[in-house]
Amino acid sequence: MPTTQATYDDANLILRLFELRRDEKLRQAREWFAANFTAKTPQELMQIAPPGSQENAYVRMVVSYWEMAASLVTSGVLNQDLFFQSNGECLFVWERVRELVPGFRAVNKNPHSWHNLEIVGTAFVKWMESHGPEAYAGFQAMVHGTAAPRS
Repeated sequence: MPTTQATYDDANLILRLFELRRDEKLRQAREWFAANFTAKTPQELMQIAPPGSQENAYVRMVVSYWEMAASLVTSGVLNQDLFFQSNGECLFVWERVRELVPGFRAVNKNPHSWHNLEIVGTAFVKWMESHGPEAYAGFQAMVHGTAAPRS
């Protein structure tokens, strides 16, 4: 992914992505996903979000939104550094689906499912670690509910 100076177009695209996230249905889907999505296998996915269910629609809505946003970064349309600075939710979603991806791809016979999300998620981890050696470990703990309680 190209590393260049962010432009006003990049900033406007980031703002547009935030506008899309304000959609009421997407907000509901994001809220459900953050609170409930824990699937690590296709079988677990079928249990918590069976086809035809509202939960399945929520998963598809959230993951496809971030796959689309990630594609803007992987294609060079959107500045990666600016994206990482303001879109931590993308890494949150990647962390939640990361273990599911290999099985999901196998079941669906599509090796490119969530490919952009994977590329951007992997780069996001490196970016985060370059900004603080323990930042990613702390982020992972928060995402998976294993963070130490605040005092």
